Amino acid sequence: MGRIVISENVTLDGVVEDPTGEEGFRHGGWFLRLGDKDRAAWAELELTEARATEALLLGRRSDEWFAARWPARRGAWADRLNGLPKYVVSTTARAPEWSNATGCEGKVLNGDPVEEVPALREELDGDIVVYASIRLAQTLLEHGLVDELRLTVFPFVLGAGRRLFDGTSLSDPLRLVSTRTVGDDLALLTYRPAHGSRRRRS
Repeated sequence: MGRIVISENVTLDGVVEDPTGEEGFRHGGWFLRLGDKDRAAWAELELTEARATEALLLGRRSDEWFAARWPARRGAWADRLNGLPKYVVSTTARAPEWSNATGCEGKVLNGDPVEEVPALREELDGDIVVYASIRLAQTLLEHGLVDELRLTVFPFVLGAGRRLFDGTSLSDPLRLVSTRTVGDDLALLTYRPAHGSRRRRS
């Protein structure tokens, strides 16, 4: 059985919106404020995570964003991400946009993610990682379909912007299972459901 893992970059006050400054958010581009040492440490963290990932689960917009940037990139991290199977939650797409020349497996999940994602978890083994895809991540959190939550916390306070937990209500507590300093100023916080792997509530 697979594990659904949400892996997100967040500011100290929980904002996930527009880290690269390409969406027009007035506080966008906060990721780009990292110093070289922290950026290198973050990239190493991401490579380690990618090597332990079996598939990616994405929303349609995030799939399109990655597809426009990552296939042309080179290096161990890019090669690993480009080669992973991608599963995209969408009611309009016919196939994942982000694929590669080797024809990696993957498909579009056209149905309700609350029904489709548990089936995907039963089908696959290993970590199924959600990058970006905030709307999808919020749906999975709201319905108790997340096995692990990894938050890389950036030392910036924006005071405004879309937050990961906006509009969600988590009645089940999360348990902090590990903390790690990344570079000089980043922190990786890993949480799991306090009562084990959560399933959809009836």
